[in-house]
Amino acid sequence: MKKLVLPLSLMVPLLAFSQAKKRDTSTKVTEIEEVIFQKKTTGKTNDLTTVKISAKDAQQVASISGGIEGIIKTLPSVNSNTELSSQYMVRGGNYDENLIYINDIEIYRPFLIRNSQQEGLSIINPDMVSTVNFSAGGFEPRYGDKMSSALNIYYREPEKFELSGEASLIGGRLTTGLASKNQKLTALFSGRYRNTNLVLNTLKEDTDFNPKYWDFQSYINYHFSPKFSLSFIGYYSKNDYEMIPKERSVDFGTVQMPLNLTVFYDGREDDKYKNMMGTVSMNYKPSDKWRFTLDSFAYQNREREYYTISSAYILQTFDPITGAPVTTYDIGGQIEHARNDLFVRTYGSQFRTRFSPNVNTDIEVGFKFEKENLKDLTNEWKLVDSAGYSTPRPPDDPRFGDPSDLDLFYRISGNNSIEPTRLSAYAQYSQKFFWGSNKVFINAGARVSHWSFNKETIFSPRVQFAIKPDWESDMLFRLSGGVYYQSPFYKEIKDLNGNFNSDIKSQRSIQAILANDYEFYMYDRPFKLTTEAYYKKMDNLIPYYMDNVRIRYSGKNNASGYAYGIDTRLFGEFVPGVDSWLSASYARVYENIDGQGNIPRPTDQRFRFAMFYQDYMPKFPSMRVNLTLVYAMGLPTGAPVFTNPYNYQKTLPSYKRVDIGLSKVFIDPKSKNRPYGFWGNFEELTLGVQVFNAFNINNTVANQWITDSTTNLMYPVPVRLTGRFFNVKLEFKIK
Repeated sequence: MKKLVLPLSLMVPLLAFSQAKKRDTSTKVTEIEEVIFQKKTTGKTNDLTTVKISAKDAQQVASISGGIEGIIKTLPSVNSNTELSSQYMVRGGNYDENLIYINDIEIYRPFLIRNSQQEGLSIINPDMVSTVNFSAGGFEPRYGDKMSSALNIYYREPEKFELSGEASLIGGRLTTGLASKNQKLTALFSGRYRNTNLVLNTLKEDTDFNPKYWDFQSYINYHFSPKFSLSFIGYYSKNDYEMIPKERSVDFGTVQMPLNLTVFYDGREDDKYKNMMGTVSMNYKPSDKWRFTLDSFAYQNREREYYTISSAYILQTFDPITGAPVTTYDIGGQIEHARNDLFVRTYGSQFRTRFSPNVNTDIEVGFKFEKENLKDLTNEWKLVDSAGYSTPRPPDDPRFGDPSDLDLFYRISGNNSIEPTRLSAYAQYSQKFFWGSNKVFINAGARVSHWSFNKETIFSPRVQFAIKPDWESDMLFRLSGGVYYQSPFYKEIKDLNGNFNSDIKSQRSIQAILANDYEFYMYDRPFKLTTEAYYKKMDNLIPYYMDNVRIRYSGKNNASGYAYGIDTRLFGEFVPGVDSWLSASYARVYENIDGQGNIPRPTDQRFRFAMFYQDYMPKFPSMRVNLTLVYAMGLPTGAPVFTNPYNYQKTLPSYKRVDIGLSKVFIDPKSKNRPYGFWGNFEELTLGVQVFNAFNINNTVANQWITDSTTNLMYPVPVRLTGRFFNVKLEFKIK
């Protein structure tokens, strides 16, 4: 708890100004018909837990994993210990507990990805985004059944012809927008390519990488009339990850007992991930009071994970003074083999209607039908050998021998095929009104879901309440919560033997979040301080093993747990005209497996601090910089699969990273001095340099477990992340 004092001591004193007179920036009126908490924007939401993120800021952030997710990771409630992944953990939840929507359609991610090196492009294309809404918990009933967060992205409609692009050392994109003169037809097309080979070469190992990722997206709208429109979103992505490891040497241990692992490899890994999605939406708005939306969607995911890698290793210690080898603990080898195939197809329809009898009231109802088709073929095993003996079989006495079988270290095999149906519905009521001279907002409702695979029906009531007192200081108090379920899907229903468990139930989280928003002026610039405290009580939990970004569930509801924490974020114009923020959080999450007692879950975050900062040179405003800084205490090391997590309760080193983006704007659309000739065709032109991991810090994402067959001790060998990398980026936009 002591580590929480420092950042809060910097932010909380700002509340001392809470009774200072608020700067008057608008004309006072005597009659108010509408209670306004936020401006109306694309993708209207009544969710009081939502944080709105600027699409422009998301494009500017220096991030390997992607713009939107990269900037979300700077929020106080969000955690990630790898820069190569677009996935994130929220308030003690894991990567699978987050909802992602594009234009209110739920999006799925690949399922078989085991490490962050295999991840390519995020499905969210920052160049197509208009609005970003993110909720870290306590979200409204219209969002689905996940326990942690909801991210809802709305794509934009171009107003005229546009052509924009980006080229860098790790990839590029090209986006074009079209619009008819009467704006009835608009279309947005974008293609992206990325190859992170140069970034992965900063890893301290001798490995040949060939990661190729590309995708294509389209967003087409046709407005038949002001009341009726039809839209289509199409998406196709193909990720190929090839790896041929050769040699690796890792120094770890302590000063008194330094250890070294040297590994020689043979074999290769070849993974392929193909994702396709198409949605057609019909929007009908007969009047200002009514709005009807019918969405039809189809999603297909084809994944192949093939690898056969053999390795020979030597584990030894050195004299801390002379550096000479002292003891060799183990000499052995292992073979890791997998031929895993997954086919996922989901299609269905959802109907939503919103009734607004007046400007302060909204009633929303929705129904959703999904048909799922899952085909899973798993064949994965690992052989561990030391001095000619397969483990876990103990070495036999050479005089007498041992007639027992030679066993694999583990084997996971399964051939599963299911075609379940999922039904869900929700209803919610939103009301703004005055309570005396105070503004009040209520959003309450519930959702119900049924899944035919496990024949389970879940009911999830949710409520949000906010009050804005009639004070001179601009403050808003919020209370939200409810019952949130983690509806099982492919990962949760698959046990450690590779079979689907039809008796699995939804995990449940009962949440309560208390929050305060305080808006004020400092140095004649606007700022906002947001503080949130939360508590989650969880049951029917499915324990899991987390290795890198792979989550492998036990397939049993045999745990309970709880989580609590406090988040704070200071947002504002630290530099006039551009937004920046500081984030700090303290969070804990525990689980109790089979009544053995409470232990930290693999996503136990503890203290975290992050900053997103933007600046420019006052005399040369075309010279701009943005900085992303993250410090996060290390996550638990996790436990090897098929072991007891209670025996592995250490933590990884802290995650520390600074990414810097420097840019020179040659052509600015806001500039009064427009170029002529050829350069007059450009609306924007920017050349930038990005410095990833500016201080070249060796972060650790996970451990590789090496077994000493003599003592049966398992040594955690750190798996390092990328080093410093300089990227050059050119961005342009043609009008």
